[in-house]
Amino acid sequence: MNTIAIAADHAGYALKEAVKEFLAGDATKRLRPHLQIIDLGTDSDARVDYPDFARALAQAITDGKAERGIVICGSGIGITIAANRFPKIRAANCVTVEMAQLARAHNDANVLGLGARLVDTEMAIAIVKAFLETPFEGGRHTGRIEKLSTC
Repeated sequence: MNTIAIAADHAGYALKEAVKEFLAGDATKRLRPHLQIIDLGTDSDARVDYPDFARALAQAITDGKAERGIVICGSGIGITIAANRFPKIRAANCVTVEMAQLARAHNDANVLGLGARLVDTEMAIAIVKAFLETPFEGGRHTGRIEKLSTC
């Protein structure tokens, strides 16, 4: 994975900036030194509608511009629901590290949803780290993931 897209509504703007700073940090200490970040907005805390940003992120993944994504709103719920409306998106709203690990290992989630009002910056970064570091286990989970495309 070399490219990750990130998008948020107004409620998630500050957390998006903090996560982006973590992802773009010192190249020698970065989780993935060659990680490219596509910031799809929003660019302020002025009111916007989360479905617009979920759509932009889903399109970036569908078009092959990013392998994974992070969406952020106040609760993480609305923007995650919106992202899941698009084919090829498996978005999981996570509030713990374990949820992020399971979303990747068992569900091959390619989009992480975060709630800026539910997790602080430190927890959000731990969740992002787990999401990016945890591989999909495959095996018995593969058939289940394939069935998602027929739902």
